[in-house]
Amino acid sequence: MNLISNIQQIPAHLGRIGVIAHHTFTQLVRMKVFYFLGLFAVIVIGSNFFNLAHHEGPEAVGAHVLTVIKNVSFGAMTLFSVVLSIVATSLLLPKDAEDRTLYTILAKPVPRIDYLAGKLLGVLLLVFVSLVIMDVLMVGVLQLRTNIVLEEQIALALKRGWSAQDIAILKAEILGHGPTYSLQGAVVAVFLRATVIASLALLLSTFSTSTLFTTIVSFLIFFMGHFQADAREIYLGGEMGTSNSWIAQVISLLVTLILPDFQLFNVIDEVIQGRIMPLWVLGKLTLLGLFYFVFYLFASWFIFAEKEF
Repeated sequence: MNLISNIQQIPAHLGRIGVIAHHTFTQLVRMKVFYFLGLFAVIVIGSNFFNLAHHEGPEAVGAHVLTVIKNVSFGAMTLFSVVLSIVATSLLLPKDAEDRTLYTILAKPVPRIDYLAGKLLGVLLLVFVSLVIMDVLMVGVLQLRTNIVLEEQIALALKRGWSAQDIAILKAEILGHGPTYSLQGAVVAVFLRATVIASLALLLSTFSTSTLFTTIVSFLIFFMGHFQADAREIYLGGEMGTSNSWIAQVISLLVTLILPDFQLFNVIDEVIQGRIMPLWVLGKLTLLGLFYFVFYLFASWFIFAEKEF
C-alpha cells in the first residue's frame, strides 16, 4: 500500500518541484547582476561578427579563424555557466532564509526534497536558457564566417589551379570547422559540467550559512577537479605495487564521489579543433552528470532534512 501511495503522489511531487523551479528561475532573472554576465558573454561571442584585431594575421588564414570563434565562444559559455551555477546556487538558501520565504514554503508543508530539487532545477533552467541563446548566436556567427572563409578559400584555390579533388578536400575541412552536431554536443557538455558544479554548490550551501564560503569552496573544488585525474593516477601508480592497492582504489573512488573529475568534460577542446565527438562520449558525460545531480541532491536532502527552521 505504501508503494502504491508513493507512486500516486509522484504527480504532486513533480507539480511542486515545477512551481518552485519556475519561481526560482523568475527570482534569478530579476537579479540584475546576472545581466552583466550574460551581456559580457553575448558581447564576446557577438564580437566575432567583425574583423577584430585577433582575426588578422597568419593565424586567421582559412579555417583557423573558425577555430578562434569557437574557442572564444566556448570560453564565454564556460565562464558564464560556471559562475552563474555557483553564485546563483550559493545565494538561494541564504536569501530564502533572509526573506523568510523558506519558512513559508516549508510550513505548507512542502517536502524538503521537493524544495531542494525545485531550487536546483530553477538554476539549471536559467543556465540552459542562457546557453541556448549563446549557442544560437555562436552558430549564426560561425555559419556566416564559414561561408565567407569557404568562398575566399575556394576562389584562392581556383586561382592557384588546384584540382577538383583538392578543392573538395579543402571544402570538407572548412565545413568540418563550421556548425556541426559535435558542436552541439560540446554545448551539452558545458551544460552538464554546470549541472555538476551547481549540484555540488547546493550540497555545500545546506551546511554552510555563508554565501561567500559556499562560493569560494565551490570554485576551489571546480579548479581542483581539473587536476583530480592526474593526482589519482600518480597516487594509484605508487600504490599498485603494494599489498594495500585495493585500499588505494577504494580511497580513489571516494575522492571521485566528493571531488568530480571535471577534466572529463574537456572533450570540448577536441570539438573546437574540428574533431567529431562520438555519441558514446556524450552518453557517458550525460550519465555522469545525472549521477552527480542525483547523488548531490540526495546528499543535500540528507543534511537539510535534519536542520531546524
